[in-house]
This record gives sequence, structure tokens and C-alpha cells, in this order.
Amino acid sequence: MLKAANDVVLDDRLRCLEVENAKLRRINAALIGRVERSTDLQGNAFSAFETAISLEGKVRERTADLERALSELAASNAALAHARDAADSARRRLGDAIESINEGFAIFDADDRLVLCNQTYLSLWPDVADRIVPGARFEDIAGAIGDSRASLGAMVAPDRWVSERVAQHRIAGGGHVIALSDGRWIQVNERRTSEGGVVGVYTDITDIRAEDARERARELAERALVLQGTLDAIPQGVCVFGRDHALLAWNDPLLALLKLNPVTAKHRIAHHDALVDWCARTLWRDAAAAVGWLSAGEDAVIRRGEDGRSIEVRRRAMPEGGLVLTFDDVTERLRAAEALRETNETLEARVAERTAELQREIAERVAAEAALRDAKTAAEQANLSKTRFLAAASHDLLQPLNAARLFVSALAARRLASENRQLVQQSASALDSIEDLLEALLEISKLDAGAITPEVCDVPLCELFQALRGEFALMAAERGLSLEVEATEVWVRSDPRLLRRILQNFLSNALRYTREGDVRMSVRLEGAGAVIAVADTGPGIDPAHHREIFEEFRRFDDGGARGIGLGLAIVQRAGRMLGHPIALDSAPGRGSTFTVSAPIAAMGVRSQQAPRPGVRRGLSARAVLVIDNERTILDGMRAVLEGWGCRVVAALSEDEAGRAPRCALDAVDVILADYHLDDGVTGDAVIASLRRRLGRAVPGVIITADRMPDLRDRLVSSGLHVLQKPVKPAQLRALLARLSG
Repeated sequence: MLKAANDVVLDDRLRCLEVENAKLRRINAALIGRVERSTDLQGNAFSAFETAISLEGKVRERTADLERALSELAASNAALAHARDAADSARRRLGDAIESINEGFAIFDADDRLVLCNQTYLSLWPDVADRIVPGARFEDIAGAIGDSRASLGAMVAPDRWVSERVAQHRIAGGGHVIALSDGRWIQVNERRTSEGGVVGVYTDITDIRAEDARERARELAERALVLQGTLDAIPQGVCVFGRDHALLAWNDPLLALLKLNPVTAKHRIAHHDALVDWCARTLWRDAAAAVGWLSAGEDAVIRRGEDGRSIEVRRRAMPEGGLVLTFDDVTERLRAAEALRETNETLEARVAERTAELQREIAERVAAEAALRDAKTAAEQANLSKTRFLAAASHDLLQPLNAARLFVSALAARRLASENRQLVQQSASALDSIEDLLEALLEISKLDAGAITPEVCDVPLCELFQALRGEFALMAAERGLSLEVEATEVWVRSDPRLLRRILQNFLSNALRYTREGDVRMSVRLEGAGAVIAVADTGPGIDPAHHREIFEEFRRFDDGGARGIGLGLAIVQRAGRMLGHPIALDSAPGRGSTFTVSAPIAAMGVRSQQAPRPGVRRGLSARAVLVIDNERTILDGMRAVLEGWGCRVVAALSEDEAGRAPRCALDAVDVILADYHLDDGVTGDAVIASLRRRLGRAVPGVIITADRMPDLRDRLVSSGLHVLQKPVKPAQLRALLARLSG
């Protein structure tokens, strides 16, 4: 077809050149004839000569143009011949290539006319191959195929097949499959060309489809085997009937339930009606009601046969019109259910009896719980009463002790004979012992009563160690011992007051029982915790007594120093409350090491501000206002303060203080007030009122026997200083000296 198109183009070009050549020849002949016929009307030979010369020049130019045209025509003919040869060669190669492929090949132009095709394409449609020629329209070719019934679709509905095939060809969007009437399968792939035509490739996939069919058959066979195996594994009898009521599948348990011979079973129930007849003869006379055909839905019935068996029959209609029946022997299940029902009836009576017993037990338990609640309430009330008693007792016990300490301190400040001074010192020592005993007893009672609540925070051990070094340095020096406190940057999670109390008891015991050598406090890290240790070079403790020394009033005598036996009991309780393990490593002759372990909080060093220099006036220049509701306390405080050179204004209440001379009140530098005054008045309220009366924030100090942390925190947060009863003169003097700046 491509060769024919090239021939047409070459013929058209040749005809155009021949027409142009003939035209030029006619023009040349006309010009020559005109020259020959031309004469001068006036017989002027010169004029004729000029005309001849002019015509000759024109003829020469036209002749040259004609020669050039002929040369171009010759070149064009040569190029055309060369192109014709190349086109013939390309057409042959294209034809050979198209014919060499195994698939059918066809090209249609933009007008949907056949341009060329190969023999494989023609072999697909042998009955209409003579009508498939270049220039034929695709619609005509499809119509001829439809008329010949060459495809299965055309055999069923020729017109519909042709219209669908033409529509697919016009879309040319991909591949589709055509089933031929001779059993072959053709896959068609059509695509549009750039000029708007269609290229189609027709592949014979009969072998592939046959292999697919075989694979599908194998899969179906395997599925049938799996299905049959599944059916046989089901304990219930199963049979399946198709829409034509013919038997499709069954399993072995069905044969046993229906008492069928495996050899003749298929013949016996090959049809649904046969199944109904067999069941009517062997199981139930009204078998039609149990196993009859069901067109839609499902149901289940239980029938008891003449042989005593109870069989449950379930019917389910399949969507495509078939029926599935299952047969299950439920004889034992029904017997078990009947036995269970009888058992339940028996159990109901037993349950009723047991329920009555439980109700009685519940009533007794409720009564016991009520009694426990009453006991708990009574215990809480007793605990509350104990706490209140401790608060009252601490105040009442420490008041006279505070007065006695003040009087003894005032006596010690005076000039006394050596015998009297020794008596005063012994009195002070006795008061110290009484104070230590009372403080320990009160602290033990508060820990046992739960009156102390730990306030855990991040505690820098460096500050705690420095404070303890300053507190116990004098005691160590008086005993001739070396006190070493290790520098550290460790921070722990603990209650700072309780942790300090634990370490105070460790250091106090170590200094009390060590005759010579040193006492060392250090810290080491173990995992996520810090172990704080206080080690001494004392006599040591026998391991047999390690547990006993943490009990109340357990103490041992090393020949000199004696304790009251409550320090380590306080340590044990405080450690248990904080969750800090307490440990002891000691043996006779090698000293003792007490440790407390706390979790690590953070690492770092708290910045310290250098103290700012100030001008201090000294205690002799201080004017102190003392308020207490007991005259003996006022007298003792006056004796101590005046012994230090202070000017003292003493009052039993705020009203009495207000009646003092105005000049004396204006000169007051510090206010010392007892916390518990008469009529429920508190010292912090009195100080606040006096500050308003004086018009300035006079430093205030609260003296109290109440050792509750909440009270101390509240007073400190309001800008007041706190001293615990009995007041130690050294502490009071140090505080007044600090406030004198």
C-alpha cells in the first residue's frame, strides 16, 4: 500500500513537469512565428531589424529559462527515481518486518481506512480475507466478520458485536479479548498514531487461556478436595443440594446418622426427594416437615426417632437456589441438659440455704465493721487528745523549766564563790538533762502520733554539714576530740529538719561515747543514692546489741558518758518516716559507723553571699520589750537581759505594755513575746499590734514550747524569729547580737 502511494506522488510530479515543458515550447514557437510574421507598416527595414534584434534577445532569455527548467526537471526526475527506489526499499523492509512478526498487524488511517496489514491478520478471518484490502473501511471489515459469525459474540448477536467492536476500535484505549468461533482467543491491542490513525496488534492467546483453564480446573479440584476434607472433619452430618434438587456434596458423618451404606449412599439420596423418602422410612414418618425443601431463610428442629436418638436438623437456603442440611445427634446434650436442670433444682434449695447463711454472716460482718469504725474513731479521738495533751504538757512543763534556766543563767553571770558557782553549774547541767529528756520524749510522742509530716525537698548537704560543724565544734573541742566534716556538693531528696535531727543524734552519740581520737562525717554515692556516715573511734558496740540500741531507753555505759536512751529511737522513727534506711557497722574495739541513705536529688553548689559589714551597737545599748503571761518568766528574763547590759521593759500583756512610758516604748529595739498568752491571745498578734502603735517594724522574737513545724514555718514566713522553750541563754544572746545591727 505504501508503494502505491509513492507511485501516485511521483506520477503527479512528472505530469506537472511535462505540462510546464509543453507550455514553454508553445511560448517559444509563438515568439518565433511572430517575429517571422512581423513587418513594418511603413516598410522601414531598420525598424524591422531592431525588432528582430529585440525579439532575438527575448527568445534567447526564454530559451535559457527553458534550459534551466529542463535541467531542474532532469534533476527532479533523478531525485524522484532515487526516492522511488528508497521508498520501494523501505516498503519492502516494512513489509518484511510486518510479515515476520507472529501477531496480526493492521494500520488504519485517520479516515479509518485500511492502509496495510500482514498475512497473520488475514488468517484470523479466513472467511472474509478477500474483502480485507487497502482502502476498506474498518466498519465494513467488522460488519463482514460479524456476518461470517467468526466470533462467539457475533454468533449470538451480530449487530451488537459489530457496534461494540467499532466503538472499541474508535476509542483505541488498550487491550481486549475476542473469542473466535473456532475455539481460538485473540487479544487485541489498539493505539492511536500521531496522524490520527489506529495501529492494531492481534495476538493469539489460545494456549495461555487453555493453560489458565487447566490451572483453574486444578484449583477447583484442589478446592473440592479441601471442601470434602472439611466436610468430613465436621462432626455433624452435612449434605448440599443444587437448585435442581440434585445432590452436590455430603460427608461421612451423614452416612452414620442416616444409617446409609457407603456403597449405595449416593444412589439412596441422589435427589432431595429421595432423601425425604429415606428419612421417612428410617427416622421419622413426618420427615417432610423436618428435611423438606426450603426456598428461603433457615430453620432448625429437633426430632426424636424410634431408636431413641434425638437429631437436630438445620436447613439453610443458598442464594443461588440450593439447600444445605446438617444433621447433629444431640441425644447426649439433651440428657446432660436434663441432668443439669435437675441439678439446678437441687442447687436452688442449697443456694437458698447458703444465701441465708451468707446474710447472717454479712450481718455479723457489718456489725464487726461498725465496731471497728467505732474503735477507729475512738483511736483517732484518743490520738487527737494525745496530740492536744502533748501540746499543753509541753507548754506547762517547759514554762517552769524556762524560768529556772533563766534564773540559773542570771546567777551564773554574777560573781559567786567557787562553791556556789559549782552548785550553779550543776543546776544548769541538771536543767540541760531535764530539757534533753523532755525534748526527746515530746519528739518520740509526736513521731508515734503522726503529728510530724515530712516536707521532702532538695537538700544541699554542704549547708547542712556546715551548720552541724558549727553546732558540734565546741562540744568536740571541750572533749579534746577532732571533728572532721567532709566537704561535699551532693544534694539529696529529704526533709531538712528530720535529716538534720538524725545527723545531730549520730554526732551527739559519737562525741559522747568517744574518749579520744576523732569523729568524722562523710558522704559517698551508691547507685542512685547517697550514704551519709558518722564514724567515731569509740569503744564500739557488740553486734549482739545492734538491734537493742535503737529501742527506747536502751543505753550502755562505757565507764563515763551516759545518754538518756532516746536519740537512736528518734533516728529509727525518723528514718522509717522518710524512707531512709538506717544502718550500723560496729564491733568492740574498732569504733562505730552509723549511716543513713537518701536518694540523690541533684549535683551543684549553692552560691553563698558574702556577709555585708555593718555597724553593731552591742547588747548594752539594746532596749528590749518582754511580754509573757507569767511573772516568774518576766523576772528571770529581766535578770538575764539586765545582766547583759540591756534596758528591759517587761509586761504581762499588750495593754500593760501600752501603759509603759512613751519614751521607753519609742526606744524599744527588739520585742520578745511568749506565743501562748492569756485569753487565747498569741504573741505574733501582739507584736503586729505594737508595730502598728510604734509606726515601725520592730524586730520580733516569739518564744514558744510548741514544736510543730507548721507553726514555726508560719511565724518565720511572717518575718518573726522563733526560739524554743526552754530558752538557752546562749541562743538568745546570739540572736540579740545578730539583731543589733
